[in-house]
Amino acid sequence: MTAWPQDDLGRLGGAGEVEVSSVRRDGSLSRARTVWIVRVGDQLYLRSVNGPDASWYRFTRTFHQGRIEAGGVARDVSWIDVNATEHPDVDPAVDAEYARKYRGSTAAIAHINSPLARTTTMRVEPR
Repeated sequence: MTAWPQDDLGRLGGAGEVEVSSVRRDGSLSRARTVWIVRVGDQLYLRSVNGPDASWYRFTRTFHQGRIEAGGVARDVSWIDVNATEHPDVDPAVDAEYARKYRGSTAAIAHINSPLARTTTMRVEPR
C-alpha cells in the first residue's frame, strides 16, 4: 500500500466529485468520468453507483490503473478491489462516509450503498 501525501489526501478526499480515467490497452487514458469519492482514515475509496455494468467501472478492470483529478490535484493511481470477506470493516465504513458526505442526496446514497454497488468498492492508491 502506497501512502498518499496528506495535502493530496485532503484535497481529493474533500472534493465533492472527482474525475477518473482508466488506462487503455494502448496506454492512453479513457474519457474522464465524474464520480463520488470518500476518505476513510488515510485511504480513498470509490464505487460505481450503477454497479459493475457502468462503463467507467468496466474500464478499471483492464489494467487497474488510471488517473484521478480534483481540487487542483491530478495523480496516476491504481484501482485496488476491496474483498469484503477479507476486509469486513471496509464496506460499513465506506457506507457511513458516503451517507455522511453526501447526506443531501438520499436517493443516490441508497444506490451507492446498495449490495450491487458494494461489489465495486475500490481503494484508490497513488502510483
